[in-house]
Amino acid sequence: MHVDSLVWIVSLGLAGALLVVDVAVVGRRPHVPTRAECLRYLAFYLGLAVAFGLWVWAHWGAEYAGQFYAGWLTEYSLSVDNLFVFLLIMGKFAVPRAYQQTALLIGIILALVLRGIFIWAGAAVIDAFSWIFYLFGAFLVYTAWKVGREGEAGDDDEFHPPLLLRIVQRVFPATPEYHGVKLTVVQGGRRLMTPMFVVLVALGATDLLFAFDSIPAIFGLTSEPYLVLMANLFALMGLRQLYFLLGDLLKRLVYLNIGLAVLLGFIGVKLVLHALHENEVPFINGGEPVAWAPDIPIWLSLVTIVAILTVTAVASLLKVRFERIEEPAPVADEAPQD
Repeated sequence: MHVDSLVWIVSLGLAGALLVVDVAVVGRRPHVPTRAECLRYLAFYLGLAVAFGLWVWAHWGAEYAGQFYAGWLTEYSLSVDNLFVFLLIMGKFAVPRAYQQTALLIGIILALVLRGIFIWAGAAVIDAFSWIFYLFGAFLVYTAWKVGREGEAGDDDEFHPPLLLRIVQRVFPATPEYHGVKLTVVQGGRRLMTPMFVVLVALGATDLLFAFDSIPAIFGLTSEPYLVLMANLFALMGLRQLYFLLGDLLKRLVYLNIGLAVLLGFIGVKLVLHALHENEVPFINGGEPVAWAPDIPIWLSLVTIVAILTVTAVASLLKVRFERIEEPAPVADEAPQD
């Protein structure tokens, strides 16, 4: 797949323009977006992603379009998991609803920057070392096992501060109250950080941890840096609106961890099989490709990803519905007797 420099420039320019518009809208007036506003933005971003995939299909064929859609869906599902952690962070630090838009937007920008760095580094490593797919695959299988052990979402709704956040809280003095969306204020001649600064550090640290999972996962579906970057860009677009639109619905995805574990495990196995199929490691099969190792086609990967995400969502919502039906009705107080 050859992507000339003009396509790169136009793609990144349009994505940057959308981001600037988003920043301008939020920066002009911090507010809680209405349901109609969230639906409009979300439909627009989802429509853009679908249209981009069709454009890839028209220019480079169905194979690359399938790689983009598979990567986009995978990154989107991981981003929803990221949103759930964002929800815990907002609750932990009692971020006022009107300021959550700003915090989310900055968190998404940090995620874009970090993923861009990881994509560049990942592409360079893959070009230099083909055996890296073994490590990526093993890492994803381990991550799947670790995520699966967490069980149902909601089993542990407590936010566990990452090391970076604990260091910042220990070293830098902070105010107990918010001052709008300001990160620092001067009080008594001292520069103090606000809770908003702490929240952004927490979001940034979370983004860093999620980048470690998402980048190997996307490279398990496509090795084209352009598709990897665009899948990540489209996966992060509209997350702010999705956060406010779903709200408590995120907590109803009780099988999200299990679904993501299956998804990451599948991609991890796919990566290992791909590495065996094109093996060049001397101590594995004498440095020759392993004949019995199948290279899973992208259409099968796309069907599997859609099936996993669909089953996860439907099973989660059904369980929540049945639990509500089975809840005993509240006992009415007896009327006083004369």
